[in-house]
Amino acid sequence: MKYSIIIPVYNRPDEVDELLQSLTLQTFKDFEVVIVEDGSSEPCDRIVEKYHEALDIRYYNKPNSGPGQSRNYGAERSNGEYLIILDSDCILPKDYLTAIENELNTEPADAFGGPDRAHDSFTDIQKAINYSMTSFFTTGGIRGGKKKMDKFYPRSFNMGVRRSAYARLGGFSNMRFGEDIDFSIRIFKEGYHCRLFPDAWVYHKRRTDLKKFFKQVHNSGIARINLYKKYPESLKLVHWLPAVFTLGVTLLMTLFAIGLIGLVLSFCALSMTSEHCVTAQYLAIIASILVMLLSLAPIFLYSLIVFADSASKNKSLKIGFYSILASFIQLTGYGTGFWRAWWKRCILGKDEFEAFKKNFYK
Repeated sequence: MKYSIIIPVYNRPDEVDELLQSLTLQTFKDFEVVIVEDGSSEPCDRIVEKYHEALDIRYYNKPNSGPGQSRNYGAERSNGEYLIILDSDCILPKDYLTAIENELNTEPADAFGGPDRAHDSFTDIQKAINYSMTSFFTTGGIRGGKKKMDKFYPRSFNMGVRRSAYARLGGFSNMRFGEDIDFSIRIFKEGYHCRLFPDAWVYHKRRTDLKKFFKQVHNSGIARINLYKKYPESLKLVHWLPAVFTLGVTLLMTLFAIGLIGLVLSFCALSMTSEHCVTAQYLAIIASILVMLLSLAPIFLYSLIVFADSASKNKSLKIGFYSILASFIQLTGYGTGFWRAWWKRCILGKDEFEAFKKNFYK
């Protein structure tokens, strides 16, 4: 058996159906599928049953322990030379495994991963979220595009690893979030050869609305500090960019509020000012307006860049507008999680469990 596809699942039967359907269409056939139900209240056993004749597939149901431990559970019960880790909210193009096979035949690798794209069936919000998570203008380029600000670290939505390397590394850690980056860091630390496979891409749904998306990226920001506490050398300049962006936006909005308050007070004072002081009040009004305009200018310029880029790529003005919202959520959600974790872990000295059990350990 060449490939074992490991899929942890938590309450997503409909998405599992789409993923398994895409697996039946693969042009490369030497693979098995291992579904691990992670204590779901909405199991997908009936969905899996539909594919027993079309796929070499096995299904396991276990108590909830998080995605990392569920992947380990599936890996222990698989047979492939390579393990391919996928999220349940992915859909594969028919040549996905063929692309992996071609890459490995060209140049062997111990670990690898690929980028993601938006499917035509995705909602406009999902396409905007996909843009924000893959665009160079949101630092998304580091997640698997050709424009990268850091070396490529495979992510668990689309990750492959040689079985022998997986076993030596002990699989995924017990982190409930950021466990895929933790695994990738250990891959590099052990000297394994890891590559990006640009043509081995997947359609990745990620989150279905902006509220859920904020929670996801906020937890990612928290996870980055948790990873820093384990591997201090892993924190790079690029990881600070969303945090700096968040501080910048906060400062600009504070300046805007100061300008607005100044404008209101100046207008109020104008009605009570004697004639010889009117000029001074008009100057105060102009100064307040300038502060408001200058504070909004960088935000407006960034929004315009994101809108134009996304609207052009998605051929939709509506998605371009949604992409502005998604991009600000992606950056500030991550940034606020980063600063929150920095305060609790690095300043207050709390451990991961005590600091974030409400986020990760439910």
